[in-house]
Amino acid sequence: METAWLADLKALAETLNFSRAAEKRHITQPAFGRRIKSLEDWCGAELVDRSTHRLKLTPAGEAMLAAADDVTARLERAISEIEQMRAATSTVTFAATHALSFIFFPGWIQGLGHEASTMPIRLLSDNMNECERIMMEGRAQFLLCHDHRNSRIRLDMNAYRQVQLATDRLIPVSARDRDGRPLHSISEIADRPVPHLAFEETSGMGRILSSALSARTSSLQFSTVFTSHLAMALKALAIEGKGVAWIPESLAADEMGPAGRLTSAGSADWVVEVRIVLIRPRARMTDIAESFWNLVQGKAGIQAAHRGSS
Repeated sequence: METAWLADLKALAETLNFSRAAEKRHITQPAFGRRIKSLEDWCGAELVDRSTHRLKLTPAGEAMLAAADDVTARLERAISEIEQMRAATSTVTFAATHALSFIFFPGWIQGLGHEASTMPIRLLSDNMNECERIMMEGRAQFLLCHDHRNSRIRLDMNAYRQVQLATDRLIPVSARDRDGRPLHSISEIADRPVPHLAFEETSGMGRILSSALSARTSSLQFSTVFTSHLAMALKALAIEGKGVAWIPESLAADEMGPAGRLTSAGSADWVVEVRIVLIRPRARMTDIAESFWNLVQGKAGIQAAHRGSS
């Protein structure tokens, strides 16, 4: 049996006219009639009642039509799944935190060279909790995130490998006043609460800041006025003068210059040093993903050698 015959039967059921059904199927009426007859021969039963002026399907035809709908739907789903599998094996998929998706990720990919920048890439940008879930569910091959020695990534790292790509710093920032000084600043002897724009405690950044600064910030007069897992949201509110926020320096750099709208809200000892890492499963991945990993490792090795010689 040819699957085209099932589509022929559906066209005939919709039009109840051989001529219009043939036109719908873009074949001649005699050829269409022969295909319907071939389907009847394959079924061993008449599928169309031709004894009346108006055509109608026989009970066998109705049963075959239902089967045709089911088989067609199954075939379409199978084709869709195959296309998705084909795309998955020819695409490098990343789960990346929002803070690294906007600025770091595009420049990093370009910096890997022509081979990496021409690979088909899919970026899933989300908060750290969701990125970890994406990795655990196998929906991405790589996780791009910030890491700190005292903050645990919620993956079984026995099943994953990682490489350091760069370093970053979480810096406390505030809007500037007219004299260029911080509108809000961190002080352990402040005479009034300092408005705090905070990361959600369960977010990746929230976990890092909590592990690195919680013992010290507990002595500050902070008043949390806004929480989010989005560094961009905290940055925007800091620019508006709503409070102090710790955000990645890589994200704040464009506003920290002399003409920028942000400035440091605290001394250097309030800065948290972090790493930018790429994480992958230890199990072998698709060929294209393994090729990408080899490129990354090669680039990271060159950078490490430069750091060691400087």
